[in-house]
Amino acid sequence: MSTHYSYPSPEFDDLFKTFEHTAFRLEVRDRYNAAGERVADFLAGEHDDKMREGWWLPNVSTATAAGRRFERVRVVSIPPSDYSRYGLFSSRHNIAAGEDIRYLARTTAQELDLPSHDYWLFDSRRLVRMHFDDSDDRLVGVEVIEDEHEQIVLHNYWRDVAWHHARRRGDFVAEHAIRGVGD
Repeated sequence: MSTHYSYPSPEFDDLFKTFEHTAFRLEVRDRYNAAGERVADFLAGEHDDKMREGWWLPNVSTATAAGRRFERVRVVSIPPSDYSRYGLFSSRHNIAAGEDIRYLARTTAQELDLPSHDYWLFDSRRLVRMHFDDSDDRLVGVEVIEDEHEQIVLHNYWRDVAWHHARRRGDFVAEHAIRGVGD
């Protein structure tokens, strides 16, 4: 059985505040509509760092200061999309707040047979599959899965594989000679 929430949803947001030990995300899309204005500003050369606004970074900082971990693997096409370049640029704020973000080239992810859907995994036992409107890359809902043990184990396996092969931001940027994303 799973629980579905539309997005935005306070129930979904609460998962990021109430997990006990780890929150892991596999991020596989080349574009996400949620940051459209910030991406446009980035492409226009305006780097006023609007991404630091809101609840996310303070929440990450509070959680990691308390010993809980936020980890993320971003699958990136080479050459990277404009959104992925923006993500590489802005990730320095997430990293400074305590989130450990790693990167994996899409070709490598495909060779490893990683999934083509985004998900969060909380404490290795609560899986949250993310559902997007493919016409505009907008998150429309999430599916919280806690009792489909085979699915949860499989997503834990994918987490471990992705994490093992992913590279830290600076190494990934240097390896793929990605320009314009900051140091």
